[in-house]
Amino acid sequence: MRGTQGALIIASTIQIILGFSGLWRNVVRLLSPLSAVPLVSLVGFGLYELGFPGVAKCVEIGLPELILLVAFSQYLPQVLHFGKPIVSRFGVLFTISIVWLYAYILTISGAYKNSPPKTQVHCRVDRSGLISGAPWIRVPYPFQWGAPTFDAGEAFAMMMTSFIVLVESTGTFIAASRYASATMIPPSIISRGIGWQGISILLDSFFGTANGTSVSVENVGLLALTNVGSRRVVQISAGFMIFFAILGKFGALFASIPLPIFAGMYCIFFAYVGACGLSFLQFCNLNSFRTKFIMGFAFFMGISVPQYFNEYTAVAGYGPVHTGARWFNDMINVPFSSKPFVAGLVAYFLDNTIKTYDSTVRKDRGYHWWDKFRSFKKDARSEEFYSLPFNLNKFFPSV
Repeated sequence: MRGTQGALIIASTIQIILGFSGLWRNVVRLLSPLSAVPLVSLVGFGLYELGFPGVAKCVEIGLPELILLVAFSQYLPQVLHFGKPIVSRFGVLFTISIVWLYAYILTISGAYKNSPPKTQVHCRVDRSGLISGAPWIRVPYPFQWGAPTFDAGEAFAMMMTSFIVLVESTGTFIAASRYASATMIPPSIISRGIGWQGISILLDSFFGTANGTSVSVENVGLLALTNVGSRRVVQISAGFMIFFAILGKFGALFASIPLPIFAGMYCIFFAYVGACGLSFLQFCNLNSFRTKFIMGFAFFMGISVPQYFNEYTAVAGYGPVHTGARWFNDMINVPFSSKPFVAGLVAYFLDNTIKTYDSTVRKDRGYHWWDKFRSFKKDARSEEFYSLPFNLNKFFPSV
């Protein structure tokens, strides 16, 4: 744990420097709708392992969640004459409550009493004694596991992982803005968001969370499902998360929800994010062979290359790059096991090197649609985006 904390401290500097220095802004400025399609699409579709395979681990719980969520979000709003916004916006809460209660009934009735241990882990709501073992109140504090230790190999591997997260988070930012009915995020704002994400990773390392911070892909899918893009919702949700983190019993109660329920929701959430990436094709010329090649090649390599790396690792126990330096192995094997990273890298490189300066190609790739959001000197969005919560703008007129 102390070694992980030290590696996260070093890795956080990657996103902090690239974000707040504006270097990542220069990279995002060259991103076009065409190169964004594989990146954003595989941010969602690339997580298919967390979808139905997770549902199938306890199909009697996961499948009802999937079916009920589709019914609540897509069908009930069409047939109801009242309460449509409530059903569509709170469908996730309703379905989780129903299926969670159903899973609890199955657990206390002894349905899994003689089931294999693996089935009980995925289906029971009282697995591993989460609620009984959690304290009522526990306030986390910095370096609670001791002073962090630093190792060059672990730091290099974690830095590369941080860079992959940076790329995937950029695609998720774009999807979130799309579903929030906002215009394309200016590169400077994306760069600033990456910088603050680095600050979050630094805080993770201080408090010993054992993992870093990334954009929540499922929350973007939830945004699309509920059509709620208000920042107030995010602020209130953050308050709830802080509250449940301190009161251990309440946090353990929600942690007892069987994972197949989440897998059922992921089938819809990740599908929304992947479809968002495909929606950027409307800005591109799909009759262009250049467009077809870049898009098809990026998608194929984004799926094929990680599949090779993952299969090789599963069989051999180590990645295709296997030298005496573990940090070097991780720096090569980890990024090429990420579907969005590979697809985004291939599309970005090809889109910015094949006939880039041709005026016809510029329109084919959809670059002209995002031109007005690429200025270094101003922000083309409305002032409403910068409104502070609780009417605090009167105290900060420059914001």
